[in-house]
Amino acid sequence: MVAPPVEQVLAEQFGGLLRIDDASREGVLILSLPADEIHEAARIVKKSGGRLAAEWATDDTPFGRELALWTAFAVPVPDSAKDRFILIRSDVPIRNPSFPTLTGSFAAAYRFERIISSFFGIDSIGHPDRRPWIRHEDWPDGFFPLRKNVSIDAPFVRSEGSYEWIRCDGEGVYEIPVGPVHAGIIEPGHFRFQAVGETILNLEERLGYVHKGIEKRFESLSWAEGARLAGRISGDSTFAHALAWCLAVEEMAGILVPPRAAWLRALLLERERIANHLGDIGAIANDAAFAFLLAQLSRLREEVLRLNRSLFGHRLLMDRIVPGGVSADLDAKGIEAILIEMDRLSAEFERLVVIYDENPSLQDRVVTTGIVTKKTAADLGLVGFVARASGIPSDRRVRFPFPPYDELMVREATRSNGDVNDRVWVRIEEVRESIRLIREILTRLPGGPALPSESLQVRPQPGLTGLGVVEGWRGEIVTWVQAGPSGEVHRVMVRDPSQVNWLGLERAVLGNIVPDFPLCNKSFNQSYSGHDL
Repeated sequence: MVAPPVEQVLAEQFGGLLRIDDASREGVLILSLPADEIHEAARIVKKSGGRLAAEWATDDTPFGRELALWTAFAVPVPDSAKDRFILIRSDVPIRNPSFPTLTGSFAAAYRFERIISSFFGIDSIGHPDRRPWIRHEDWPDGFFPLRKNVSIDAPFVRSEGSYEWIRCDGEGVYEIPVGPVHAGIIEPGHFRFQAVGETILNLEERLGYVHKGIEKRFESLSWAEGARLAGRISGDSTFAHALAWCLAVEEMAGILVPPRAAWLRALLLERERIANHLGDIGAIANDAAFAFLLAQLSRLREEVLRLNRSLFGHRLLMDRIVPGGVSADLDAKGIEAILIEMDRLSAEFERLVVIYDENPSLQDRVVTTGIVTKKTAADLGLVGFVARASGIPSDRRVRFPFPPYDELMVREATRSNGDVNDRVWVRIEEVRESIRLIREILTRLPGGPALPSESLQVRPQPGLTGLGVVEGWRGEIVTWVQAGPSGEVHRVMVRDPSQVNWLGLERAVLGNIVPDFPLCNKSFNQSYSGHDL
């Protein structure tokens, strides 16, 4: 017997309490439901095989309303390899704002709801952890920066406070603090280990040290300027984040993208994926003291970045995309240069893959290290190559495609062991697939304009929203935008893949030895900046 669609089950459960706000968008359904019923809705979605993709809040007082809770669920389409998104809006009163926690159904809500509490002062009743998140202990009480009564230049008075770390006691247990400042050039994050001998019993992360107020800053920009800020959320995913922004704005404002621009966007997204995967594979090998692969893969990555600079004007492809199109085109010589590059890259990459796979000392370090089981990955709602290495299909290019991915037939790479080695192999397969996709894109690249019309203006109707979902190299990026009473930027929510995958690292290291933490960490390679919005 085929299970009914989840929206039908929700309608039967809640009757007149559930309202359809927008069913006109392909793959996206927007509903309204009272806040005190949202936990039951989450339970129904969970039972249907759905996943909590994001959870956030808005201050709707400029519309004459109060606060609101939003939940975005990714739900599998029956008899299909695709997903659809169900967004549920729930009104929350300003006086004593609260809603029942979703942590009982979705572990990802554990940090989403702590962020909501820190930025909006909305309490998630029944949440197992009352500590702030992102908001550090020196923030003043009652300061909720994403509320509309707090201006972007509001004075900030530091207060005294301390963070209560989770403790693990017992004979022979000791604690290892790492960070927040690290050796090298990575951004700050604090890790606390409890261990016996070299065996890790517990890891707790403390992030938020590079919080920049990104979501608040969006509200002071125009829709066109927002693409530039989105490209600076996480420097290694600049194109993917800017693309997610543009997709959300274009959906909200009904902007059509020229076919050539859509195909060029896919080309640049795949080039970003290749460059980062090459760097990661080399860095993982280097953390196992196999520096040769780091040197060789760094050289290949550098060649990709230099051609980016030559053809598109920026090594990391920053500011190459705007609402309605792209800001860089490609001529026949550029196409030939990329095709030659792909041939050379493929040949050299395959030789290095053999070296990786046939080096016994390296394999000894990566095989069975940092395992995340399929069940754990599903329970935590992990995304990207981390989820796929644990057997969870999650590639948005396959499961929620936008043009031209709806024509490209992406081959999704998955593994089953969920260890460091499988996270490397998913990257290897994705480099191979990106090379294939780039060749196909260049073969099928349509003619016509790549830039939007000079007269293009983003003028959304008040209150309209848009959703952009992109498979960045690290995983699923979700960007949601809302227009204000005058069509201005009212609220922007960005959910980087790191915001859920950092949870997975805490599980992956358990039972491993302390010297293997760098391997586990690098095999995840999550973004501090993308998390600390």
